[in-house]
Amino acid sequence: MSGSSSHVDDGKKKARIEIIPLIDVIFFLLATFVLFTLSLNKIASIPVDLPVANPNSQPNPNDPTVYLQVSDSGNCYWKQGAGSAPELITVAEIAPRLADYKNRESNPRVLVQGDNKARFGAAVLALDEIRKAGIAQVSVQTTVQPTGK
Repeated sequence: MSGSSSHVDDGKKKARIEIIPLIDVIFFLLATFVLFTLSLNKIASIPVDLPVANPNSQPNPNDPTVYLQVSDSGNCYWKQGAGSAPELITVAEIAPRLADYKNRESNPRVLVQGDNKARFGAAVLALDEIRKAGIAQVSVQTTVQPTGK
């Protein structure tokens, strides 16, 4: 009996599945799919003409912008115009000064600055007062300034 089972297998060929060509086809399809999907995401951008700084330019003496600097000790410095000297004020004085400034200027602008040790909480208080005054043009300076400059 043991000899009859080997006799049956001699006449038939076993089917073999070749896996390597199948892997090649799958990788080709995957690479094609990835490249196709990456080409669908086109980055759309809007051309913007950014201003160029002129190092030789002088600040405008008629600039009505208010520079409000907040220091780490909670002091505030009020400066109107780039050429004027900063004035030490308290936090309580910010709201009346902003209201007066908004009534005097047709296009009020405020630049909030911080010294090199200022905490963000004090700047948020200044920004809240500016919002309460109804001034829409507000900027936050991101460069470090010495206190009272």
